[in-house]
Amino acid sequence: MTKTESGKLKVLIADDEVEFASTIVSRLNLRNYTASMVNSGKQALEAIEIDPPDVLLLDLKMPDLDGLEVLATLKKTCPDLVVIILTGHGSLEAGEMGKELGAFDYVMKPVDLGQLIKKIEKAFQMAHENAPEK
Repeated sequence: MTKTESGKLKVLIADDEVEFASTIVSRLNLRNYTASMVNSGKQALEAIEIDPPDVLLLDLKMPDLDGLEVLATLKKTCPDLVVIILTGHGSLEAGEMGKELGAFDYVMKPVDLGQLIKKIEKAFQMAHENAPEK
């Protein structure tokens, strides 16, 4: 698990709410991250296969594959990928279920950017500390 060559953490946002996702991407990019977005579960799986991020922000409710389906697939194909669940549907239970399936944590929408950045940094740091030596 490594940062980009520029030393920036690479974050992928998978959320079908385009305006929300693009706002988060813009705000993270302004704060020295390399952030990008996709708008469906299938796009998330494809993007991760091509260029895995350091951290994935994954919405639970998407039209093709929901976040829990994407998470279950990723834990088989990319077990070390750090995932933070985004949920805006008032479902603490779904966020907890995501943690049980292997997500690092979850954040309720609307997202407090400061809180989100702290979780991204903590998730990356913990994953990096626990990664086996190569």
